[in-house]
Amino acid sequence: MTRGGSPATFAGNSPMKSPAKPEIPPRQGRRWPVALAVAALGLAMLGAYHNSCSGPFIFDDEWAIPDNPSIRHLWPLWTTFSPPPNLTVTGRPLANVTLAVNYAVSGIDPWSYHAFNLLIHFLSSLALFGVVRRTLLSGGRIPTPWGAAADRRPPGKSAVASAKAVEAVPRSEATLFAFTVALLWSLHPLQTEAVTYIVQRVESLMALFFLVTFYCFIRSVDSPRPRLWQAWAVGSCLLGAATKEVIAVAPVLVLLYDRTFVSGSFAEAWRRRRGLHLALAATWLPLAALVASTGWNRNGTSGFDIGVPPSAYWLTQFEALTRYLWLSVWPHPLVFEYGTIWIHRAAEAGGYALLVGPLAVATLVALWRWPVPGFLGAWFFGILAPTSIMPGRIQMIVEHRMYLPLAAVTVLIAVGAARVGRRGFAALLVLAIALGALTERRNEVYRSALTLWSDTVAHRPENDRAHNNLANALLDAKRTPEAIAHYEAALRLKPDYPEAHSNLGNALREMGRLSESIAQCQAALKLQPDYAKAHDNLANALLDAGRVPEAIAHYETALRLKPDDPKAHFNFGNAWLKAGRFPEAIAQYEAALRLKPGDAEARYNLGNALFLADRVPEAIAQYEAALRLRPDYVEAHTNLGNALLQANRVPEAIAQFTAALRIDPNYAEGCNNLGAALYRIGRIQEAITQFEAALRLKPDYPDARQNLARMRALRPAPAEPR
Repeated sequence: MTRGGSPATFAGNSPMKSPAKPEIPPRQGRRWPVALAVAALGLAMLGAYHNSCSGPFIFDDEWAIPDNPSIRHLWPLWTTFSPPPNLTVTGRPLANVTLAVNYAVSGIDPWSYHAFNLLIHFLSSLALFGVVRRTLLSGGRIPTPWGAAADRRPPGKSAVASAKAVEAVPRSEATLFAFTVALLWSLHPLQTEAVTYIVQRVESLMALFFLVTFYCFIRSVDSPRPRLWQAWAVGSCLLGAATKEVIAVAPVLVLLYDRTFVSGSFAEAWRRRRGLHLALAATWLPLAALVASTGWNRNGTSGFDIGVPPSAYWLTQFEALTRYLWLSVWPHPLVFEYGTIWIHRAAEAGGYALLVGPLAVATLVALWRWPVPGFLGAWFFGILAPTSIMPGRIQMIVEHRMYLPLAAVTVLIAVGAARVGRRGFAALLVLAIALGALTERRNEVYRSALTLWSDTVAHRPENDRAHNNLANALLDAKRTPEAIAHYEAALRLKPDYPEAHSNLGNALREMGRLSESIAQCQAALKLQPDYAKAHDNLANALLDAGRVPEAIAHYETALRLKPDDPKAHFNFGNAWLKAGRFPEAIAQYEAALRLKPGDAEARYNLGNALFLADRVPEAIAQYEAALRLRPDYVEAHTNLGNALLQANRVPEAIAQFTAALRIDPNYAEGCNNLGAALYRIGRIQEAITQFEAALRLKPDYPDARQNLARMRALRPAPAEPR
C-alpha cells in the first residue's frame, strides 16, 4: 500500500485474499494499539462527561425512577419486568431492570444512574470501534486514513456483483480509522440527551445491543466457531428487543451488511446464512408481544389511533430529518424538547423535503451502484424509520433518536477527512477535542431542571410544554410569581392545556389566591375529567379554603383514577391530619411510603400523625428515618426533639434541637424548644438565653414570650448592693 493518497483497495465480498505478510505485525504487537485506543476513548469520554453525574432526575426520570414502584426490589423478576403504564420504560423490561439495579445501589441518589449511562455509552463506543475495525480487517471497502478505496468493477457491472478478492486494510490503519470514528461519535454533543438524560438509556442501551449484534455477526463470518458468535448475535438482538422497539431494524440491516460486505449478493447471503437471518428475524416475535403489552400504541402516545391523521405527523419528519443532519455537522442549537408540531399542508414541509427526498432516493440508487455509501444511507434512514413512520402524539423531533444513526454520518466525515491524508486525521483529532468541549458545556445545561427548561424556552419560546415545565421548576425553587407567568404563557400558546391549568391552580394556591386556584383546577377538569392530578390539586385548594368534605371527595377521586400515586396518598393524609382523624392520616402516609419509600416528607408527616395519636416510639422511628434520608431537615430534627422530650430522653432532645439550630440559626421555634429542654434539666439561665433569642428572631412569638416570663419568675433576684 502506498501512502499520500494512492489507492488502497479492499472488498467486502468473499473470496478474500489475506493481507500481505509484511503489513501484519507479529501477534504480540497486535494488541497494544487496540488497548491504547480503548484507554484513549475512556479518558476522552470522562473528560467530556465528568460533569454529568451530579445532575438531578429531570422530566420523565421522575416518573420512571422515584415514582416507579417496580424498581424497588430486584426480586421477584416478574415485578421488575412489568413497569407501570405510561412510563418511558413501559414495555421495555430490560431497561426497567437496569433502573432496579441502580435503585439497589444508590436508591434515589442519581449518581449511580448517571454512571451506568456513561458505562453504556463507553461500551457502545467500543462496540462501534469493533464493528468498523473488523469491517476493515475483513476487506470492507472504506478509505483508510491515508488512502481511498478503488472501485475496480468492470464496466456495466454493479459494485456488489464485481467486488472481488482485494486486500483488507492493515491492522494499524484499521485500528486508527475505527478509533477516529468511535472518538468523534462518542464525544459529539448530539449524544448528550441519550447519555445525560437518565431515562433515555433506553436509546443508548438498545444501541449497545444493536452494535454488539453486528460485531458478533462480523466475528462469526471468519471464526472457526461461527455458531457461538451467531448465538451471541441473536442473544444480543433479543436483549435489544427487551429494551426498545427500534431494534426491529437490526435483522434487516445485518442482512444488508452481509450482502454488502461479505457475500456480495442477497442470494448468496441467504444461501450461506439463512438460519442466522431467520433467527434474527424471530426476535420480532417477543418484540411484538412487548409492543402489544402497551396496547400497540405505547399507552396512547404513539400509533395510528392517536386521534390525528398520520400524514400530519409524517410531514413533520422532513423537518426532523433535516435538523438531525444539520446538528450532526453543526451541533447548535441543541434543544431538549422541541414541542408538539403538526403539519397539515404538504407545502409547509416543502423546503425540508427538497433536501430529505433526494437523499433518500440517492440512498436507494447507491444501494445498487455504490453499496458502501448505500449501506451508510440505509443505516441512517433505516434506524430512524420506526420513529419517523410510527406517528407520535407529543414528540416529533427528538435528539436522542440520532444516537445510533449518527454513526453513519461520523463514518462519512472520517472518510472525507481520510482522503486528505495525515492532515485530515489531525483535523479530526482537533474536531474531536472541540466536540468534547461542547459536550462538557452542554452537560452544564442538565445540572438542574431550572437550567434545562430555561435553555429550552430560550431556543423554543413557542413551546407550551417548555413553558409549563420551566414553571414547574420555578415553583420547586419557590419562585412562584415567575412560575405563574410561565404557566400563563403556556396557556396563551395552548388555551386547552389541562396540565398548565392544573399547575397554575397549584401555584395560585401557593400564593394564597384560593378562589383563582379552584377555578383553574376546575378548568383543567372540564377539559379532562379523568385527570387525577387536577383532582388532587383541586382538593388541596379546597382543603386550604376550609372546604374539607369537598376536598376529601376529590382526593378519593384522584386515588380511584390513579391508586399508585404516592403524592395523592400523601396529600390525602394531610387532609385527614388537618381534620384530626389520625388513623386515616397514618394509613394514607403508609400507603404513600409503600409506593415511594424514599420520601422524607412523607416519613416526617407520618411521624407527626403518630405523635398526635400518642404513638411516640413509632413517631421517633419515622423522624429518624426522615433524617437518614435528609439530614438537613430542620423540622424533622425539631419534632424528633419534641418526641424525645415527650419520652423523657432530654439529652437526646437537646442534641436534636441543637442540630436544627446548626442548620438554621434563625429558626425561632428551634430556640424556643431548646429553651424548654434546657429548663427540664434545670439549666435556667441557658433556657432564658434561648427564649430571648427566639423573641429577637420572632418578636410576636407568644410561646417564647410566655416561657421567658416563667423562667424569669423562677430565677432568683440579684442581691442588693451594700
